[in-house]
Amino acid sequence: MDNEKAWFVRRVVLSVLFLVIVAVPLYPELFGLDEVTPFTQLAAFRPQGLVVVLLLALLMLVRRGWRIAAVLVAALALIGGALIAPRQFSDARPAPAGARVLTIMVANVLGGGARAADVAQVIRDRKPDLVSLPEAQVDVREEIRAQLQDQQYKGFTAQPSKAPESATSVLVSSSLGNVAFASEPGTAFGNIIVTGGNLGAIRLIAYHGFPPLTDSVTTWKNDLLHVRRWCAEDAPTIVAGDFNATVDHADFRHALGGYCRSVAPTVGAGLQGTWPADQPVVLRTQIDHVVLTRQFAPGRFTTYPIEGTDHRAVVATAGISTTG
Repeated sequence: MDNEKAWFVRRVVLSVLFLVIVAVPLYPELFGLDEVTPFTQLAAFRPQGLVVVLLLALLMLVRRGWRIAAVLVAALALIGGALIAPRQFSDARPAPAGARVLTIMVANVLGGGARAADVAQVIRDRKPDLVSLPEAQVDVREEIRAQLQDQQYKGFTAQPSKAPESATSVLVSSSLGNVAFASEPGTAFGNIIVTGGNLGAIRLIAYHGFPPLTDSVTTWKNDLLHVRRWCAEDAPTIVAGDFNATVDHADFRHALGGYCRSVAPTVGAGLQGTWPADQPVVLRTQIDHVVLTRQFAPGRFTTYPIEGTDHRAVVATAGISTTG
């Protein structure tokens, strides 16, 4: 009997240890490892990881000695799935009566590799007020703009270095009036702040965050701190672009704080992956976002294929009350 108890205790201890080993790559922030490679990169694919863990737990149930561990990791996967479910099953609330609705588009053009005609087609179909174009230099921006036929858009580009990926461009609809463009220093890639015209107090920002490469996690984190500052300021703000971060990254959630929210997970589109677009749907993650301060009501969120780039374009709508 003592032997059986000893074996049972041993199985429990080993099962808990196995649970921790499985939990570390899924929830590195719980262990202070969310800014350590490879955990930063793995966190971007948490939904897929939870599915793999649940399947593993089901397979482990066939062995009697593994059942305690199987139950523990299955519980981890199911709890994680329950936390993620609202991203898929939330519904958009209607914009306030008489609200002003803005349509925002993001298309990472992969340094000019994207087919300009595809980007222009989405613009013609959806008529966004602002188009954020990460990795678009001036020539790429103008190639897209030239294909917009009778739709009038004003363009601007910020490129802090010679690297094509550092360029960020915007196209702004003439319906917004005589807007002003500015760029703030401090981010690795270009950012563009659009104000004025008939935007009133509203501020639109095109953004491209540095990717969390193995040797550049600190740069990635620093870029997200700029997002946090923009979100915390008083002006009604929309930040749109390739953030190179998902809502499963603790640093991205910290950047949003209690001030901003990403449209997609708020309206039931949080599992629509935007990258890598050349992979099956189940292998994509959502790193392209339209982020709103709390003055805005999130609306629709849709993604579109663009030939020649590893990102899907996204279009989101947001409403804001005009009554103050």
